[in-house]
Amino acid sequence: MSNPEANKALVVKAINELFGNRDVSALDRYWSEEYIQHDPHAPNGTGGLRALVEGLDESFKLHMGMVVADGDIVVVHARYEGDPTLIAAEIYRIEDGKIAEHWDVLQPEVTDTASGNPMFSVPAQAAAAA
Repeated sequence: MSNPEANKALVVKAINELFGNRDVSALDRYWSEEYIQHDPHAPNGTGGLRALVEGLDESFKLHMGMVVADGDIVVVHARYEGDPTLIAAEIYRIEDGKIAEHWDVLQPEVTDTASGNPMFSVPAQAAAAA
């Protein structure tokens, strides 16, 4: 049986180490050897992620917002600050304590929204816990 809270903690730690700290050794610790990638620009396996992280510009910053888990699925709402700045919904499937599969929905950040609300914000309960 899958533990959603443990899966959530795993994904947060893995993403922070890989993208926040640019520690590519996190791929060995947190990603499955049979990692399946559904991003149209990246191949299966961790090689594409390794190349992406190694090629990040110094100005790149990761901001995580909402993190939601249901069984073996974890969804992260994130902001990738760079050129361009992207807002993402990252979907991960956990298997045997490792990230086994990934999907994402990315779009450039729009700062002038019709509602006046930002595309990315940290939920009040997460901000209070930080």
